[in-house]
Parts: sequence; structure tokens; C-alpha cells
Amino acid sequence: MFNRLGSIVVSYFINLGGITQLAFRFFRSMFSPYKLYNKVINQVYLLGIQSLPITIITSVFIGMAFTLQIVLEFEKFGANFLLGGIVGLAIWRELAPLLTGVAVSARIGAAIASELGTMRVTVQIDALKTLSQDPVKYLVVPRILAVMIMMPLLVGVADGVGFMSGFFVGVPMANINPNAYFSSAINMLEPFDIIGGLIKALVFGFLIGVIGCYQGLNTKAGAKGVGISTTHAVVKTIISIFVVNYFLSYLLF
Repeated sequence: MFNRLGSIVVSYFINLGGITQLAFRFFRSMFSPYKLYNKVINQVYLLGIQSLPITIITSVFIGMAFTLQIVLEFEKFGANFLLGGIVGLAIWRELAPLLTGVAVSARIGAAIASELGTMRVTVQIDALKTLSQDPVKYLVVPRILAVMIMMPLLVGVADGVGFMSGFFVGVPMANINPNAYFSSAINMLEPFDIIGGLIKALVFGFLIGVIGCYQGLNTKAGAKGVGISTTHAVVKTIISIFVVNYFLSYLLF
């Protein structure tokens, strides 16, 4: 049992060190003269734009479910006039960044890990090194930048969609004036509530990209290894998002 526990701890620190090293290489390579624009734009479309449907669907039902629960509680205390502010506060600060990050990580993190993992086991990455091409500059930097660009945009969409889905569910149920819903949001919320959520999205995008790339680049054992790396990428990314979200909430709000 102790051997198993020890191996888990050692593996954790090895992975943490590898991810940290890759992150430093990303920041160093990001400012190199290597032309990245076309590759970044291509990855923005593949990883970001195509994630819009899952983002919209997730945010619609998050807003509806959350509003449904708090309306029932607010009616007991006669606090329905606070509905818009509470929905906006919860969605913009926490729910939209966190759950969009989790939903998107399942798609983007898995896609990055499986793509790079396949390139690893088919020796395409070794071929790049043979041609004196740095895999970090050529493969990692465009993917991480694309995710970091798209995550705040996706969370911005989730903010609006989640808030409005709460409006369409909450106003009829709470029997309040539609203007009161928006007025309470304006009175209770500040611009940094939205900005803080977008900062979270930027950090989550970096985590999704760097963990997915690390797992893909370190794939082993052929086709089976691709599946293992993809699973590990998704699990590690989701855990990291939840942990980092707590500290960001503490620091930002």
C-alpha cells in the first residue's frame, strides 16, 4: 500500500514539474519571431468556434436550473425583486467560467491530447525535431494561444445566455416586472464581476491548453497510450480548474 501511495505522489510531482516546464517553454516561445498567426487562427476555429454549441447548451440549462431553485426559496422570504442580481452574480462570477471551463475541457483538452498523442506515437513529432523544428513553437504555442483567446469569448457568450435563460424562467415564476429583473442586476453588480469571470476564463484556457499539450507530447504505448493520455488530460484539467477557481475567487472577489 505504501509503495502504491509513494508511486502516486512521485508521479504527481513528475507531472507537475513537466507541466511547469512546458508552461515556461510556452511563454519563452510565444515571443519568438516564428510566424504563428495562421496556425493560431486555424486552431481558434477548430478548438474555439466549434465549441460554441456545447457552451450555449450548457449555459442555457445552467441558468434555467439555478433560477428555478432560487425562485422557490426567494418566494418564501418575499425577495423576488433581488432575482436578477443574484442570478447575474452567480453566473458571471462562478457558474459561467467554471462550468464552461469544465465542459470545454472535455472537448478541447481531449482533442489536443489525442491529436498530439497520435503525432507522438506515429513519430511525426520526432520528424519535426529531425527537421530542426521546435515542437513547442510549431504545435504547442498555437494551441494554447487559441484556447486562451477563445475561452474569455466563450464565457462571455455563456454569461449572456445564462443570464437571459434565467430571465425567461424566473420572471414568469416569480411574477415580477421584467424591468425589475434587470434593475436588480444593475444595482447589485459591478463591472469587475464580469471582468473577474473573464480573467478566470483566461486562466482556465491556459490550463486546458498546457495540460492537454503535456499529456499529448508524453504519450506512450501506441494507440492504447493515446486513450490513456486523453483520459488523463481531461481528468487533470477538470481537477485543476476546480482547485484554481477557488483561489481565483478568493483573490478576485
